[in-house]
Amino acid sequence: MTPRLELDDVTVRRDGRTVLRVERLRLTERRVGVVGANGSGKSTLLRLLDGLIDPSTGRVSIDGLDTVRDGRQVRRRVGFCFQDPADQIVMPLVADDIAFGLKNQGVPTSAREARAATVLDRLGIAHLASRTAASLSGGERQLVALAAVLVCEPATVLFDEPTGTLDLVRSLRFSRLLAGLDIQAVVATHDLDLLEDFDRVLVLDRGVIVADDRPGPALARYRALAAETQAVEAQAVEAQVAETPAVGTRRAETFSVSPR
Repeated sequence: MTPRLELDDVTVRRDGRTVLRVERLRLTERRVGVVGANGSGKSTLLRLLDGLIDPSTGRVSIDGLDTVRDGRQVRRRVGFCFQDPADQIVMPLVADDIAFGLKNQGVPTSAREARAATVLDRLGIAHLASRTAASLSGGERQLVALAAVLVCEPATVLFDEPTGTLDLVRSLRFSRLLAGLDIQAVVATHDLDLLEDFDRVLVLDRGVIVADDRPGPALARYRALAAETQAVEAQAVEAQVAETPAVGTRRAETFSVSPR
């Protein structure tokens, strides 16, 4: 059964302003995308779902577990892949980093090693086990960070811009990899191609969900919203330029002298 992620009358306030407002949201689909401009609330929504931040008002729950009250249990069910994998790679050696979360869960050493080897092989990066994290490329770090999450066997994984630092070849590889994972995935991204086969896409604008639909209609709404925003910004720039005296005019006014 796919996990049930729920938000009821949720707001998040920061520095005196509301950065996210969700009246009611139920996520039960296997693949959910989240899109929106920078600062629209995508990362805030993901962090709410993992209990990394608390709602200012309202309730967030995962299969009935409150993210504030039951945070430890929630984080056993929900994994988080950060935009920058360096933010979550904590051990010098790859194999040790993969097993780190299991050690915190009290898993015996022999079981940790076996599970780490299994997930590394599953992701096709077993050859990286003895490498240092500092020696990895950006794409390799992304896979190692994912392995460290998957080894803990979460039912849901939240991805914050997973292809943001990847080139096209590695982005396509990640898309194929994601399609084969037997987990619920919620993915915040600017990579619209990644979401074409998803079950559902949310569009955020200034902290509010303005579209919630299948990928086709939702992404069409997002593109239209982006075009509207671009037009407004272009008009603002044109108005500013029109109000600013030309450089040559200012110089003429500054250095003009009266004829003799």
